[in-house]
Amino acid sequence: MTSPGIEPPGVEPPDGPSSAPAESGRPEYTPGMARELPIFEPAPAGGHDPHARAELPLSLGGGMAGEPAADGSIALRRHPDWIRARMPSGENYHDLKSLLRGLSLNTVCEEAHCPNIGECWDQRTATIMILGDTCTRACGFCAVKTGRPTWFDDDEPRRVAEAISTLGLEHVVVTSVARDDLPDGGASVFAETIRQMRDRSPGMGIEVLTPDFNGSDDALRVVMDARPDILNHNLETVKRLQKPVRRRARWDRSLQVLDHAKSMAREIGYPVHTKSSLMVGLGETRAELQEAFEALRAVDCDILTIGQYLRPSLQHLPLERYYHPDEFAEMNASALTLGFRHVESGPLVRSSYHARDQVPGAELRARRRAATIDAEGRVVPAAS
Repeated sequence: MTSPGIEPPGVEPPDGPSSAPAESGRPEYTPGMARELPIFEPAPAGGHDPHARAELPLSLGGGMAGEPAADGSIALRRHPDWIRARMPSGENYHDLKSLLRGLSLNTVCEEAHCPNIGECWDQRTATIMILGDTCTRACGFCAVKTGRPTWFDDDEPRRVAEAISTLGLEHVVVTSVARDDLPDGGASVFAETIRQMRDRSPGMGIEVLTPDFNGSDDALRVVMDARPDILNHNLETVKRLQKPVRRRARWDRSLQVLDHAKSMAREIGYPVHTKSSLMVGLGETRAELQEAFEALRAVDCDILTIGQYLRPSLQHLPLERYYHPDEFAEMNASALTLGFRHVESGPLVRSSYHARDQVPGAELRARRRAATIDAEGRVVPAAS
């Protein structure tokens, strides 16, 4: 999923979400789509973009609660104590940030206001967004802008691969906005980007987080033939909430993408893992989440991530409640019993969180990272 982000400036109404678990008798609630996303239109050449606004630091806003600061921002509503993102810092983070800026690469880490940007970039993992920064869909949870894309570049795969090769990444996630305006939904660009990165960074793990390509098997096969290590497509939410949360996506179609991707990988003879992600806090029940876990395992999905939905703006779907870390731990244990190879479950977990530890062969790479070299040049494994 594109990351739900950290909730930006805004004051929750008095009857806002509770941090307490839902009562067992609580009626099911389907949130309404509280917005029509503004359509992004490119600024005229040399003109002023009417939608432009000064960017605020990640998850920060000024002023007292309910009162704007000098820059017009409003103080954040307080999250529970367990919703705490690590402040971006460290040599790797700053190095990666400057490199990405210089190479003019879009990252979903920034576009979707991911709370884990500091930790992931410090570990030299990043999620690159191809096919522009304007999405043709208006999902109720997502911070990426929506509109009519005008951007396309046949040379993007080469430029991305060359740029990635200079970053020294251990693992890269390549995602995109939905491009329903393109005949193949952008599948050929995904595939060529994978091939170009393999040529220039042969030891790097490659994960692709794709849209559903409107259910086209031909488009999906184009991606799978390029042999990513992980094919990620997000279910996002429970079956009942699909329509308000993912307006043009479908529950059955997303499960089909994961099912057919695994079948294609077996035909190719390449060990591709499949992966999906779910948000919680949108009004779903625990029984509905269990149904989602089981549906994903029924299509042999290998990896599951579960994270707290955090409202990107007051125009996005409301947050119904916070889940306690103990609830995330319970869901982790429950999902693992179903046979997932790897489960990440926590308040700030997002689709690409700890992605380098989920790729086939990740355990061996982790041991190599932890190993040291002795005085005679021999590799010494880390103490277990």
